Amino acid sequence: MGNNTKIDITSSLAAVVIGRNEGARLIAGLKRLGPLVDRIVYVDSGSSDGSVAAALDQGAEVVELDLGTPFTAARARNAGLRHLSDNPPEFVQFMDGDCLLDPDWLHHATLAMIENPNWGAVAGRRREIAPERTLYNRLCDAEWDTPVGPARAIGGDALLRHQALSGIGGYRDSLIAGEEPEMCVRLRAAGWEVHRLPHEMTLHDADMTRFGQWWNRTRRAGFAFAEGAALHGKLPERHWVAETRRAVLWGAVLPVAAIVLALAIHPVFLLLFVAYPAQILRLSRRMDPIRAVFTVLGKFPEALGALEFHIGKVLRRRTGLIEYK
Repeated sequence: MGNNTKIDITSSLAAVVIGRNEGARLIAGLKRLGPLVDRIVYVDSGSSDGSVAAALDQGAEVVELDLGTPFTAARARNAGLRHLSDNPPEFVQFMDGDCLLDPDWLHHATLAMIENPNWGAVAGRRREIAPERTLYNRLCDAEWDTPVGPARAIGGDALLRHQALSGIGGYRDSLIAGEEPEMCVRLRAAGWEVHRLPHEMTLHDADMTRFGQWWNRTRRAGFAFAEGAALHGKLPERHWVAETRRAVLWGAVLPVAAIVLALAIHPVFLLLFVAYPAQILRLSRRMDPIRAVFTVLGKFPEALGALEFHIGKVLRRRTGLIEYK
C-alpha cells in the first residue's frame, strides 16, 4: 500500500480528530489522514489559532464545541461520533490533533477488525515525534510502549468499531482524563475485546520541555486513577485500584508518616525515606534508571491528583481540565 492510497476494503471508514490550538501539527495530521478515509470530522475545543478554518481547508467536517460547557476530550470525541450518526461508518479512527497517522496503520488495523468480528477496538504503537529533544519526551515515548495482544486499555489514538462504541454510549463526557481506559471497561463488559497490534500507529508531539509540564501531566494521571477506581474499582475489574493505592502510599502516606513520626517520636523515623532510593534501585532492574527515578518521583503528583479528585467529590465540586501544554 502506498502512502497516499486509501485501503481497498468494502467497509466504510471515518476519522474523528480532536484538538485545540494545535496549529501546524493539526494541518500535517489532516493532510496525512485525508487520502486514507472516507470522512474526517474535526472537533474543535475553542481554538483561537485558526484551526477551524485550517481544518475546513483540508476537507474536514468541523464541529465546534459549545463554549458554555466545560471541555473534555471525551466530550469532543462523543461530538465527533454523533456527527457521524447520519451515515455511520463501520470503523472510526480516533486521533488527537497533535498526532500523525502511520500510512500503513489503517490497512493493518481494519483487516484485523474484519477478521475478528468480536474485537471492538485496536491500537498500535504510538511514538513521540522527537523523543531525543527532551527527557520528558523520552519518558512519554516509553510510556506508549505497551505489550502486544489482548489489552485492558487504549489511548486517544485507536480504531474502534462504530457499533461497539455507540452501543455502550460512547465515552463518558464528564471525565477530564482517563476516558479511554474507562470506555474499555464498559466495552469489555459488553462482550467486546480490545487488542494492541504489533504495528506502528501514530507519531505524537508531547512537546514537553519543562518539569512543570511533566508534573501536571502526571498529576492528571493520578486524578484519572482515582476517578477510574471510584467508577469501576469493584470486582471483577478493580479498575486502577492498584495504581491509586500505589500513588497514595508512596506520594502521601509514607512521606507524611515519616515526618509526623519523626517530629512526634524520634528523628530515626526519617529513615523511612530510604524506601525511595531502594524502590528506584528495584525498578532499575527492569527499566532505564532515569525512568525508574521519574516513576518513583511521579508518585507525588499522582497522589496530589488523586487527592484532588476525592476532595472535589466530597465538596461536590467539578475539577477543571488539568493541562500540560
